[in-house]
Amino acid sequence: MAAITDIADLVGAAEPSVSSEILRVSSVEAATPVTVVFATDAVTLRAALNSPAGAILTKAALLTQSGDEGATTQAGAALSIDPTDPRLLAVADPRYAFALAARFLRSREQAANGGRAAGVHSTAVLGADVRLGTGTTLGSHVVVGDGVTLGDDCTVLANVTIYSGTTIGSRVIVQAGAVLGSTGFGYARDAATGEYIAFPQQGSLVIEDDVEIGANTTIDRGALGETRIGQGSKIDNLVHIAHNCVLGRNVIIAAQTGISGSSVIEDGAILGGQVGLGEHAHVGPGVILGGGAGVLSHKKVRGPGEVFWGRPARPLKQYLRDLARLSRG
Repeated sequence: MAAITDIADLVGAAEPSVSSEILRVSSVEAATPVTVVFATDAVTLRAALNSPAGAILTKAALLTQSGDEGATTQAGAALSIDPTDPRLLAVADPRYAFALAARFLRSREQAANGGRAAGVHSTAVLGADVRLGTGTTLGSHVVVGDGVTLGDDCTVLANVTIYSGTTIGSRVIVQAGAVLGSTGFGYARDAATGEYIAFPQQGSLVIEDDVEIGANTTIDRGALGETRIGQGSKIDNLVHIAHNCVLGRNVIIAAQTGISGSSVIEDGAILGGQVGLGEHAHVGPGVILGGGAGVLSHKKVRGPGEVFWGRPARPLKQYLRDLARLSRG
């Protein structure tokens, strides 16, 4: 539990005139006097003010637009919003502030209960020379190979497999069924006979701090070098990242994306669902690839903040023009 003033300090809001206690976050519909909610538009803000929520995170601009001459619904009806309500905490980004508050309140609750339960489930299997940091938890039926290192405060959930040659930083979350450091899909072909034999897959996998990995995602080790997932990156469920790929910091990858070997994704890039990258593809910093986009092998897409769509991926305006031409036959 925390005081509303603690939440205000955390998110950079002005200190409120009340001293209520806040226990957890919630939706507006489930709000109680000990929960904090957030509102990003006038309609949600009015609902929050009409709820029993103990604290409301919202945009300062919404408060200046309140009253009969201000914010309106889509139907045009004026909203009555009281900007002096002491529960209001004005922030630049209510959704982000809400996530900060959730993390803060969760840590407070864990501390009050004697700290987060850490340890190794009785069904987990650990190889030789495994090193686990302070506060790290391994769930049921987790398998950790020889020599694997995990940093502090990691959470590895049920049925995760971590192969030898993997190094994991601190505060990493791995959802159920993920496979880390598996053998990459690489073969050498005899041109005369057509026979394929496995190319050596004996490199490593490095996962930096604060990475989150979704359920049933697989990340292969490097072939002769390393695969690296940069700090703060978030990877959804059912994603495959092949050998020798390098992800920068704070990369976002949505579900069912497949990334071929030796591809590079630079800092802050965002990949939508079912994106496909060919081998040695390169995604520049801050690039956004829309759902289903494809980057061909050895191709680059660049332009911070620029949106690319389609297969092959091209700038959104060009993609829409191409669609229009196709629709005209």
